[in-house]
Amino acid sequence: MEPRQSQTITKQSLATATMSEFADKAEFIKSKLQEREEFVRESWVKAMEARLVRDELVKCHRLEGVNHLENCRWLSDKYISMLKENKVKGYKKIDF
Repeated sequence: MEPRQSQTITKQSLATATMSEFADKAEFIKSKLQEREEFVRESWVKAMEARLVRDELVKCHRLEGVNHLENCRWLSDKYISMLKENKVKGYKKIDF
């Protein structure tokens, strides 16, 4: 009978060990999903900022008319830099 008791104790300890591993893994997965969501949200916020700058640039071009090249230059420079930096990115990095 001694081997059976030790086997059941071992199985019980294994069961609790695996339960804690599953709990740790679940927490890890939740944290990873949260990080992904925050990353994508920030990426979209930056993209929407670029869209707002574009809208202001269009307004400036319409209001300034012929002089838009001189008077809206700072806005167009800002928009170009935002286009380069503020792209919508996914959470995975793929190297080509």
